[in-house]
Amino acid sequence: MAPALGTDPLHTELLELAKEAARRAGELLRDGRPADLAVAATKSSPIDVVTEMDIAAEKLITGLISEHRPDDGFLGEEGASSEGSSGIRWVIDPLDGTVNYLYGLPTWAVSIAAEQDGETVVGVVEIPMRGETYHAVRGGGAWGSGAREGERALSCRAAAPLEQALVSTGFNYVTEVRAHQADVAQRLIPLLRDIRRSGSAAVDLCDVAAGRLDGYYERGLHPWDLAAGDLIAREAGALTGGRPGERPARDLTVAATPGVFEPLQRLLEEFGAWHD
Repeated sequence: MAPALGTDPLHTELLELAKEAARRAGELLRDGRPADLAVAATKSSPIDVVTEMDIAAEKLITGLISEHRPDDGFLGEEGASSEGSSGIRWVIDPLDGTVNYLYGLPTWAVSIAAEQDGETVVGVVEIPMRGETYHAVRGGGAWGSGAREGERALSCRAAAPLEQALVSTGFNYVTEVRAHQADVAQRLIPLLRDIRRSGSAAVDLCDVAAGRLDGYYERGLHPWDLAAGDLIAREAGALTGGRPGERPARDLTVAATPGVFEPLQRLLEEFGAWHD
């Protein structure tokens, strides 16, 4: 079944370009990973790492997009930053789950979103080691493809009570923040079915969209971590937000099925999940 792309030809163009860029970057990362891969730099702490492959993948993505759309802007995790003049900005995480990638674990992804006048209109997440691609156009639903399941429309899980919810989270690389996040998780665990931790926000958001998780929350995400996955989750019927009444932000990002979202968000607020 072909995905519903809506009627805006610009969005269709942006989607196809994002899918091609994500596919090529995913192949580069999967097939070009050196056996002696090492840390090229650190960010917020010595355990928040960048590898040479993060940088190479971002250069591939921005170069390909610029060839086709030279007037667009960029915001990328590894330094791509330009305003552009077209009203379109690309928000890119060339390798979400770098520590997993560094250790040879399979849960990592390429995440590419396109914003039009500040609103995300296209999102693509490529998960090469699963052989899966997820994508969405605003108003056109969310779609996934993979060798096992083929092309399919995505739909989040049916509503479940919070105590039966499987929820994923992530942990910051700053020690003090991680300690607080562990305390929040400890308080949540008795109230849920269980908690998972994949190491990739983009993958977690797509797993909510695909019905593999009932919910996901994390503090400390940047725009490039969540832009594509947030759109995919919402287009699959999930609710997303931050603190009550707010959009997903660095303070807190929450994505969950409609039945789980509000009680999970309420508990996270009560437990101070957003707080230092």
